[in-house]
Amino acid sequence: MSTTPPSHPDRYTVEIKPRAADADGHPNHGATLRTAVVEATGRTGESGYPRYEGEGVQAEIDPETRTVEAITLDGEELPYGWMAELSGGT
Repeated sequence: MSTTPPSHPDRYTVEIKPRAADADGHPNHGATLRTAVVEATGRTGESGYPRYEGEGVQAEIDPETRTVEAITLDGEELPYGWMAELSGGT
């Protein structure tokens, strides 16, 4: 069994979108309001996932599922109903 930690991408592009669903509850995240390239900090966040930072965004990202587990935008939580998605990882 290997003790080497799994490889994580060095950076991701995070897209901030205005809503999680349309009025009928169907996934419809709307147009991207802001993008940010975030880079690995080498630290683990409070969620237990790798921490990434850049362009005013701090995010904790599960590299296996490509899920943003925690995020702040310019030091604040996202407004209610907004969401973050990943559009790239290298």
